[in-house]
Amino acid sequence: MTQQELKEFLDYKADCYENPLFIESDPIQLPHSFSKKEDIEISGFLISTIAWGNRTMIIRNGKKLMEIMDNAPHQFILDFTPRDLAFVHRTFNAQDLDFYLRSLQSIYKTGSLEQAFSAHHEINGIKGRIIRFREQFLQTKHEIRSEKHLSNPLKNSVCKRLNMYLRWMVRSDKKGVDFGIWKSIHTSELYLPLDVHTSKNARKLGLLTRTQDDWKALEELMLTLRTFDKNDPVKYDFALFGLGAFEKF
Repeated sequence: MTQQELKEFLDYKADCYENPLFIESDPIQLPHSFSKKEDIEISGFLISTIAWGNRTMIIRNGKKLMEIMDNAPHQFILDFTPRDLAFVHRTFNAQDLDFYLRSLQSIYKTGSLEQAFSAHHEINGIKGRIIRFREQFLQTKHEIRSEKHLSNPLKNSVCKRLNMYLRWMVRSDKKGVDFGIWKSIHTSELYLPLDVHTSKNARKLGLLTRTQDDWKALEELMLTLRTFDKNDPVKYDFALFGLGAFEKF
């Protein structure tokens, strides 16, 4: 398969999978239950934070989390007072949730999640935005154990869940999947949320040679995907994920 044929194949698969039907089995369905910008971005951040493991379990526990927040995430954050909230998803527990809610409250007292991601570290691009956001988020008092839930690209983490969240917030809503509610970040900056499906299929298709799933592998993959579409390279997440999750490619 030539590079042009590969591009056309991925364009076709991305177009096939990026449609409202994708939402039915994906955790993105939970922020789609809200219309207020702040509710969408807060629920999206929390749901993406627990988005590892079985997708059915992620959605079930995500619904429980929204119920805990009275299905009004923004107002709940503003009114939140530290207390024991009975919640657990794998290793994310009530202690972690308390910290996340307090940190979100601190962010919304002075701005928003979009503003928290808009500032650059001295490193430009999404990597710098994630680093800067992480620094701000961790300023709230917390137990060290909670930091493992907020990936760090400086430690070569692939930051799958944060990149997925940024895709949700930034990419256009024209196809009915992502939200496009953040205008301060351009889609050309985004990085694909690399996971077991996307990395495996990227290697099968010759898009990725690095054997370890880490930030270096993500950089390598994005270099190629940007040659296919420099303005919206992350649309290929739908193709690579869909090939593995739905077609067993």
